[in-house]
Amino acid sequence: MKKSLLVLLPLLVPSALAQVRAPKPLELNPDTGEGPVFVVPVNGMIDNGLARYIDRAVEDATSRRATLAVFEIDTFGGLVDAADKIRKTLLNAEMPTVAFIDKNAASAGALISYAADRIVMVPGASIGAATVVEGVGGEAAPDKYQSYMRGLMRATAEANDRDPQIAESMVDPSLEVEGISEEGKVLTLSAEEAFELGVADRILDSVDELISAYGLEAPMLVAHRETRAERLLRFLGSPVVQSILMLMMLGGLYFELQTPGVGFPGAVALLGIALFFAPHYLLGLVEIWEILLFAIGVGLILVELLLLPGFGIAGISGLVLMLVALVVSLVGNVGLSFPPIMDVMPSIYTVAITLVVLVIGAAFMGRTLTHTAASNPFVLHPELKSSEGYTTAVTHSEYIGRVGRTLTALRPSGAMLIDQERVDVITAGEYIDQDEQVRVVSVRGNRVEVRIHES
Repeated sequence: MKKSLLVLLPLLVPSALAQVRAPKPLELNPDTGEGPVFVVPVNGMIDNGLARYIDRAVEDATSRRATLAVFEIDTFGGLVDAADKIRKTLLNAEMPTVAFIDKNAASAGALISYAADRIVMVPGASIGAATVVEGVGGEAAPDKYQSYMRGLMRATAEANDRDPQIAESMVDPSLEVEGISEEGKVLTLSAEEAFELGVADRILDSVDELISAYGLEAPMLVAHRETRAERLLRFLGSPVVQSILMLMMLGGLYFELQTPGVGFPGAVALLGIALFFAPHYLLGLVEIWEILLFAIGVGLILVELLLLPGFGIAGISGLVLMLVALVVSLVGNVGLSFPPIMDVMPSIYTVAITLVVLVIGAAFMGRTLTHTAASNPFVLHPELKSSEGYTTAVTHSEYIGRVGRTLTALRPSGAMLIDQERVDVITAGEYIDQDEQVRVVSVRGNRVEVRIHES
């Protein structure tokens, strides 16, 4: 009997695995529209520009009664608040949605994938590692932020009948799912692992195979793409470009206020302000009051510099208002209603890092400009030596020893004639009458000292 069981065991194991790996049916609801299949790319960094684009793509698919919306995902993550907007858009979509992962759905990309009705992965794809990080060092954020992200992953998984524990273990390394996730490591799943655990519904090579799996024969495909304006907005709205634009506006204002008139630094500041606030206003991140707040801050600093001496309440208040305006312009608030603090922290980090770079850059330029030849027309020399030819006035050392007659009485100053040239002179203190012969004894700057000439 035991031998027979051993003989049957190799046959039973593949059968059991086949049951575990049995593909889930990809079926459309009877009330699904008869429109085209939308294919929407989700790649690069997840930011608010991408969130705006996804929202437009879903609106277009809804207006055309799309049969299916396929989101081609290849991203290493991005901003949590932007990913949450996309998550809500997908959860509320009227048509069936599929996250087609080719090749990466990391971090915030995993959250977006979980929001789709179905997850399909290509061979070699991966999903997971959704730990919240902060700053430029990539260090894990405090637990309250991880808790918020765990809640998002759990709620999204439950909304689409997926295991919430697996979703949470992609965020928190302290969570352990027996037989799946080890404590101390965030969970990242390959395509095969995701399929075996029920995270992925199918493993397919292409979108064409996905459409065939839904039983759709030669449907109309709509390759939805970003417009040039949306691509430009995403570029200008990226964190790196945001920092550069803030450096332009703050640095330009600083150097413009150091010099009179409106010149190149002022033009750079105005360009930075326009390129920073305009895209954010179009993306819905900036409201009019935030732009006015920034303008008031600049105005207070100008009042402090031009009307009030020193740097007091007006200047400090203006600087604070400018920084607050920059921070709130980077988050998706509605009026005075702001998102959770974890969504605001990246904006604070961005502004803080920009300020540090600005201070270091200003100090570096201040030190180097005074020592470069190119700055000579703009920077005063620290010391002007007479040995190098610098004087406060024209010096006539050639007058020393010359003899002439006084044109006026010297009491003790007056004028004398040297080779038919009138020269202002002075005595050592004595008085000399007009038309007397005198001799120049010394010349110091514009002081020409004379004495009575005794022949």
